[in-house]
Amino acid sequence: MQYKNVYIDAFGYELPPNVVASRDLEERLSPLYQRLHLKNGQLEAITGIYERRFWDPGFKVSEGAAAAGRKAIEAASAAPSDIGMLIFAGVCRDNLEPATACAVADALDVPSDAQVYDVSNACLGVLNGMIHIANAIELGQIRAGLVVSCETAREIVDVTIERLLRLQDMALFKDTIATLTGGSGAVGVLLTHASLSGQGHRLVGGVARHAARFHRLCLWGPDAGCAVDGIHVMKTDSVGVLKNGVALGIETYQAFIREMGWPESGPDRIICHQVGASHQKSILDSIGIPPEKDFVTFPFLGNIGTVSLPVTAAIAAERGTLQRGDQVGFFGIGSGLNCMMLGIDW
Repeated sequence: MQYKNVYIDAFGYELPPNVVASRDLEERLSPLYQRLHLKNGQLEAITGIYERRFWDPGFKVSEGAAAAGRKAIEAASAAPSDIGMLIFAGVCRDNLEPATACAVADALDVPSDAQVYDVSNACLGVLNGMIHIANAIELGQIRAGLVVSCETAREIVDVTIERLLRLQDMALFKDTIATLTGGSGAVGVLLTHASLSGQGHRLVGGVARHAARFHRLCLWGPDAGCAVDGIHVMKTDSVGVLKNGVALGIETYQAFIREMGWPESGPDRIICHQVGASHQKSILDSIGIPPEKDFVTFPFLGNIGTVSLPVTAAIAAERGTLQRGDQVGFFGIGSGLNCMMLGIDW
C-alpha cells in the first residue's frame, strides 16, 4: 500500500503519574522468589525494563485517550472541524458497548458527521487505525482523522501478582513474565490530507503480514483462564512469540523494503513496538539494522501495548532524534501474530 496525500500532522501523549519500578514488583513477589529460589533483579535482567507507569485506581481509558487526543489537536495544523474520523484503538476499553471512541468523541466535541468507532488488533491497533484513516483520506472521504489509544496495566499486573503468590508455581511465573512488563499511557495521532498539513510527515506507505497459526501464543481473556475473583488473566509463551515473531518480522521487512523502494540498508531511523531488550536485539539482528538507528522507551515505560510505538515516536521527535528529511520506519508486531511496517518521510 502506498499513499500520495496523507500526512501525520501531530502527536499527543499522556503519561500516568505513578512510577513503578521492577524492584517494587519484585518486593511484592518476595514470598514467591524465596519459594522458587529466584534472585532479586530477575525481572529487570530478563526484560531490560526497570520501571513503568500506572494510572490511579479507577482511571477510565477514555479519559486518557481524550487528554492525548486533545494535545494532538492543539499541536495540529488542521482545525477540529476538519476531523472526519475518530478511532479508539486500545486493547483496554471502558465497556464492551458502546465503543470507547464515543466517549472520546464526546469529550473532544468531534463533529457529528465524523465516523466514530473502535479498532482492536492487540498491540497493532494504532497502526491499523492510522491505515483506516489514511485510506479514507486518500479516497477523498475525509480531510483529517484522529486515532487515539489508552492502555492500563495496573489491574492485570495486580491480578497476576496475586495469582503468583497464591499458586507459587515456576511454570506460571514463566507464562506471566510478559504480563509484568506492562505499562500504561495514552496517545493520539492526527493524520491529514496534504492540503491541511503544515509541518507534517508524509506517510509513504506500508505492508502487513500475518502468521495467524500462532494466535494462541499470547492470550488475554477467557481462553487464558480466570483468577479466583473471575477476572480474566493473561499468559504468554514468550519463547514462542519471540521465535515466530522474528520470522514474521523478517518476512514483513523484506516486503516493506520492496514496497517502499528504499535501499537494502533500510530507513535512516526506526521506531519499533516496545517489548523488551531480548525482542529488540533479536529483531534488529535478524533484519540487519544497527541499534543506533533505533530509539527505545521500554526501559522506563515498559510495554504499553498499542500506545508503545506511537508514544515512542512522539518522544523521539521531541528529543530531535527524528530529523526533517529522514526516512523513518514504524515497525509494529502484535499477538495473533500480526506485523505491520509503515514508511514515513519525516
